[in-house]
Amino acid sequence: MVAEFVIVGGGGYGCAVAYHLALRGHSVVVLEAEEIAAAASGGVGKRGVRANRRDLRELPLMREAYALWPNLADELGGDTGYVRTGSLSVIEKDVVGSRGGLVAAGSRAWTQSRFGVPTEVWTGEQVREAVPQISDDVRGALYAPLDGVAAQHATTLAYARAAKARGASLHEGARVAELHPGRPGRRACVVTDDGRAYEAERGILLAANAGVPGLVSAGFGLELPAWTVYPQVVLLRPERPVELPHLLGHDSRVLSVKTLPDGVVQLSGGWRGRLDPATGGSEPVEEHVTGNIAQLEAVLPHAGRFERLSVHVASPECATVDQIPFIDPVPGADGFYFATGWTGHGWALLPAASRAIARMLLDGELPPELTPFSLTRLP
Repeated sequence: MVAEFVIVGGGGYGCAVAYHLALRGHSVVVLEAEEIAAAASGGVGKRGVRANRRDLRELPLMREAYALWPNLADELGGDTGYVRTGSLSVIEKDVVGSRGGLVAAGSRAWTQSRFGVPTEVWTGEQVREAVPQISDDVRGALYAPLDGVAAQHATTLAYARAAKARGASLHEGARVAELHPGRPGRRACVVTDDGRAYEAERGILLAANAGVPGLVSAGFGLELPAWTVYPQVVLLRPERPVELPHLLGHDSRVLSVKTLPDGVVQLSGGWRGRLDPATGGSEPVEEHVTGNIAQLEAVLPHAGRFERLSVHVASPECATVDQIPFIDPVPGADGFYFATGWTGHGWALLPAASRAIARMLLDGELPPELTPFSLTRLP
């Protein structure tokens, strides 16, 4: 099969880039090893659309994404679950080296605001007024009013349907086994594990997040400083109702809190599950589950105990050595490009970054807004 573009990976980025290419009238094939939104773009609950405390190199894209998220559902013709809630990153103690604490809050707020991410420094009293159940030890917070949440699974499906409606071809159960770069007289192509070849006239994007480092290593000998993690998400019911109007993060604790319908609390933020070598899948680590819940109960003590409803660790994520993604043409492999290493927080960038990645494929080179994510940042 031949198309202008082939995309490996049917998650949020694969489907969104396919949408932008198809929208411009280009032929696109998406190859997904399992099913659409099967990995990091799937799972329960919602993800943060957060700029607060984000790496400064990502803030220009985040500023663009801020403008795109509110109207994305209308653009795609499908639900995204997006809500602009604002976010609070609360501060208890100055215990995070030289980067965090109340002493750094003013500088962080000033810098984020300069990047187009309006940010305020709140006092402890302001935080307690907004979140009555918060600990009395909280001394302040960074508040970013334009932050929010979105439903990752629904958004990915909306992009997939919109891409398909505009002519993209999506193939599930199509696991890529071989990569063949272009050369004179031969197009770049990939071959699936059932022997089907997919050729690209203009470019192939490797967007299967956690699978990309292995693909470029085996196919081209390119070693990326990146690895796979299994982020933990715990759904809980508080003993007393929690008033939590904002996405809640923490300056020094590994914690991210969102509220879902029916009073359910979604707890995440960086605690991990682990790979089960016997099954090749993931499994929760009880110590990590109880540790994460203990952190939550310390931050929201006035909510009482939290009843565990379920634990989820089945959405593998790719993390990088400096915690921002790698996006670039594959060196020495004509026709191949990659986007990987979203490190658990690439979701918020999706509407903006996917447009820029589509431009990379169309132009054959990185657009200026993606240069911070190039391999050239490594020696």
